[in-house]
Amino acid sequence: MPSFDVVSEVDQHELSNAVDHTQREIGNRFDFKGTSASAELADSVIVLKADSDFQIQQIHPVLYQKLTARKIDIACLEPGKVENSGKGVKQSMTVRQGVDKETAKKAVAKIKESKIKVQAQIQGEQLRVTGKKRDDLQSVMALLKGAELGLPLQFQNFRD
Repeated sequence: MPSFDVVSEVDQHELSNAVDHTQREIGNRFDFKGTSASAELADSVIVLKADSDFQIQQIHPVLYQKLTARKIDIACLEPGKVENSGKGVKQSMTVRQGVDKETAKKAVAKIKESKIKVQAQIQGEQLRVTGKKRDDLQSVMALLKGAELGLPLQFQNFRD
């Protein structure tokens, strides 16, 4: 029976490259000269540090541009609050991976209300969709791409 998996993953190598390029551009930009502005990656958390909240907000477009250039969807970022730390400020941005239970339930509900003859089951951090026809599975893929679930979704292990 044909099936595929719905996942939400970020390529760690590309993520680290994007953060490194962001850090390099921050070092080269005139408006950041002589400041403590930086972007660092630790596990799946990007930490932005700067002298002021305004500078943190100026780092965001640079980071988003570098992530987009590396084909990483910025919807996977979950920005935290800007906090005071010492003489500057910092902001943590969590990189979300995996389809959480709530998002998976929304996706299953979307699939069921579309009346496409497929079955969807939640399997940990992913969603498996099975059906009799390949066309049904492809229409579910199109449905989920168009749905606003708040996470970038990828489709893997398409088996016929």
